[in-house]
Parts: sequence; structure tokens; C-alpha cells
Amino acid sequence: MEKTILKIEGLSKNYKNVNAVQDLSFDVKEKMVYGILGPNGSGKTTTLGMLLGVIRPKKGSFSWFENGMIDANRKRIGALLETPNFYPYLTAEQNLKIVALIKEIKDAPKEIDRVLKLVSLYERRTSKFKTFSLGMKQRLAIASVLLGDPEVLVLDEPTNGLDPQGIAEIRDLIIHIGQQGKTIIIASHILDEIEKVCSHCVILKNGQLIRTGTIGEIIGNENDVLIKVASLDLVKLNAFILQHKDIGLFKELSGKLVLRIENSLNPTTLNQLFFDNGIVLSELSIYNETLESQFLEIIKKS
Repeated sequence: MEKTILKIEGLSKNYKNVNAVQDLSFDVKEKMVYGILGPNGSGKTTTLGMLLGVIRPKKGSFSWFENGMIDANRKRIGALLETPNFYPYLTAEQNLKIVALIKEIKDAPKEIDRVLKLVSLYERRTSKFKTFSLGMKQRLAIASVLLGDPEVLVLDEPTNGLDPQGIAEIRDLIIHIGQQGKTIIIASHILDEIEKVCSHCVILKNGQLIRTGTIGEIIGNENDVLIKVASLDLVKLNAFILQHKDIGLFKELSGKLVLRIENSLNPTTLNQLFFDNGIVLSELSIYNETLESQFLEIIKKS
């Protein structure tokens, strides 16, 4: 049975007349890479702030490690909530020594070497922080979060402000850490980041939960096919779809149609079915939705 790392029930926070988070509930299981996705102002950072004890909830509750809301839970969590603050005139190694001292890390030199190697900064350990690129600075921040080998990582917008190379480096690092069995919670407004890194996600809008599930469930493309027919066959096709309970028109897309089909039908069977009813397809393929297009559709409807 999967262990529940985080359980949130009815979590809410308001600032005067602004409802930053409203009645939020979801679970994060062990070893998940879980995304909290939403546009700016959707309540992502406020949610993380409450979960980490920085912000007091208005109502509701959460439990880490099936252990309630006690402060001791935070010792098992590595968190990066804002832009990392390091001393620019100190080296990567020296900055991490300060973090290790604050965290009371045992065998600090060995642990610092371990995390620097993990984030591919070991060769630059004696370089001053001010000489680092933005991507390297963010990797050092993640190294500081990894000190002490916490059970959970909480990252708020980890690729914010980075160039494409820096984004790719951080994304690959998070994937690598996740593959080692670490539970990771990431808040981001960058859809591509969530789609490529996370196994599960929750979508927020104006502080409210709009959708939650695996990335595959949210994209919802397992039973979608993309077809194209000659204009003469469109009337025939629409009439046939209305009669057939296992086929539904999902949406139109650049002169083509996306159909949602039941599990009993596969593309080969579908093609034959149309042909037998006098409808000739000029194109038939599995439709691979992106999280971006599905996200925009979800937000628009909410």
C-alpha cells in the first residue's frame, strides 16, 4: 500500500477581501513527483507557505508523513521557496558549509561533496558564487535543499528566470532525483516543466482546485484519435457519429476532427467501420494532447 506523504483537507487562506486559497484538498503519495500548476496568482506559493509553516492557514488542515502539522515534520523536508540567497564572495563549498551548520548536518564535508556531485557542481566547488550562471546558482540552491538527505523536496518555481539551457539542466536534475525514489512537490506556471517532470499534478485557478490526477488523466488522450475526411463526407460522418454510442466528437482542430472513442474500438477497427459505412478517411492517427492545450481548455471552462 502506498504511503501518504502529504494529506491536505479544506485548506484555506484569505488576505482581507482576497481568497488566496479556497477549500483545497488533495493527497501526495510516496515517490510521486507532484506538480502544483496554475497561472500567477492562483495560490501556489501561498499553499506551499502554509504547508511549510511560513503562513498560517485561515482554516483546514494538512498532515505530513501521517504525523499531523507538528513542526518536527519540517526536519524531513527540503524546501526552496524563493530565490536562493548565498554570499557572493564565498565559494559554493563555503556557502554549503554555512547551510550545513544551520541544519546541524553530521559529517558535513562528506555530505557537501555528495550533493555537489549530484548537482554537477563538484568541479566548481572552490569557485565564488558570484561567478556562477543563473542555472548554476539554482543548482547550488537545490544542493542546499538536498543537504541531510530529506525525504521530500518542495520547490517553488525552480526554473523561474532561467534561460533554455538552465531550464533543461534543472529539469534533468529533478527527473534524476525523482528516479532515485524521492518525493518531490513542484509549484510552477510553466506547463512544459510540469508535463516533462511530474507524474501527477493539481491545477489551481484563483485559489481553487480545478483538476487533479496523473498527467495522463489530465491530458486525457488515451482514447483520442485525429481524423480528416473529404468535405463531401462530413455530413455522412456527423450523422454516423450521432448514431454510434462508442464514438464522440471531442473537438475540431485546423480542419481535422478529434474523436473520443471507447476502449472497444482501436484505430484499425475504427477505420474499417467508417469505410464500411461509406466514409473514407484521408488521415487517421492517435491524437497526442499536450498539457498546455488541455490546461488552457480547463482554465477557459472554469
